[in-house]
Amino acid sequence: MTTTESTQPAISEEFLAVWNGRLTIRVKVAGAGPPLLYLHPAAGLAWDPFLTQMAEHYTVYAPEFPGTSVGDPYAIHAVDSLPDVVLIYEEVVRTLGLSAPVMVGQSFGGMIAAELAATFPTLPSALVLLDPIGLWREDLPVANWLTTPPDQLPALLFHDPSGEGAQAMLAMPDDPNEAAAATAGMVWSMGSTGKFTWPIPDRGLRRRLHRIAVPVLVVWGREDSLIPVGYIDEWQAQLADSRAVVIDDCGHIPQVEKTSETVAAVTEFLGQPRKVAP
Repeated sequence: MTTTESTQPAISEEFLAVWNGRLTIRVKVAGAGPPLLYLHPAAGLAWDPFLTQMAEHYTVYAPEFPGTSVGDPYAIHAVDSLPDVVLIYEEVVRTLGLSAPVMVGQSFGGMIAAELAATFPTLPSALVLLDPIGLWREDLPVANWLTTPPDQLPALLFHDPSGEGAQAMLAMPDDPNEAAAATAGMVWSMGSTGKFTWPIPDRGLRRRLHRIAVPVLVVWGREDSLIPVGYIDEWQAQLADSRAVVIDDCGHIPQVEKTSETVAAVTEFLGQPRKVAP
């Protein structure tokens, strides 16, 4: 495996008033090039090496889900339903002035990206889903991450929790007070996003996936303990134009645990000619 060294990009922040002024969404922005909208997983936004490498070729826009932004935890109270979430993100894209962005979503963010692309088929130019939630099979249940004890989460999220990427993501501040605040923030973030996935992360998305009108790449870690890799077939069965990549020795967060392989899969996919939605 070849490791690519990337310099941390300059990351700026934009604050967008949306939802008729009831919400202020913080968006981290970095890079240069065509727009790429990144929707983060349930625990909140963490700028990782995957986003750094994407920012070498794209302008990456990473909005924070309501309730996950530091200093604004109660923003989630302005959001009542999953349709609200979808409309809020469409307002974010429109307010940013993005034209046909690539949309990348991981886990919870993958579900939201798929819902957004199904509701607004002409909004993205392409869709990348990294181990997305959103579907459910009784014979292949998704693990309940909201009730998993904290000491068991690393094994649920990573094939090798001792790996470099996993350790970097799991690291806590040395200061006990800061560590406690970080833990509380993560728990609140998971509660904010969990409002739209509890008790089962399935809100009928399967019935809407046929509306997605752009090419889709679905990436999965073969050893994902949270959402079994068998779900990749469920996604492809519902998508009109999709490609699947399974990464070996990888758990639920491929862009962290297998960054190089994930970047390679995504850049190859995005380098292919893409259909224009009618």
